[in-house]
Amino acid sequence: MSTYMPKAGQIDRKWYVLDAAGKPLGKTAAVAATLLRGKHKTIFVPHVDCGDHVVIVNCEKAVLTGKKLEQKFYRRHTGYVGHLKEVNYKTLMSTRPELAMELAVKGMVPDTTIGRAALTRLRVYKGAEHKNQAQKPEAYEF
Repeated sequence: MSTYMPKAGQIDRKWYVLDAAGKPLGKTAAVAATLLRGKHKTIFVPHVDCGDHVVIVNCEKAVLTGKKLEQKFYRRHTGYVGHLKEVNYKTLMSTRPELAMELAVKGMVPDTTIGRAALTRLRVYKGAEHKNQAQKPEAYEF
């Protein structure tokens, strides 16, 4: 008996919509990362990109549990000496909640070419409306 190895052209990609309203940011990101990698499929193999497209809506209504809203920071460095930029998650969630969701999902996919390709299939929207109705995405409950 041989092991099934899917080829890149044989992958059937579906579209899913995740509603983040009232759900924890990390839980939504974990489900999105699983769908982007294709780990929910029976044909999953780690060396083939077999994930699906994911649309996340209502990012502004996602919640952070505990005291993360006040204590957690998003930090980035410009590359110049002394130029560490940091933003409190309370400010980040009120101004750019899409960025917070993208960063959470990015941290949950591998830092390889497969992970970078998976992130291109992620669409994140602040409100309930999205521009991917033509693809007929199905709602994914978690």
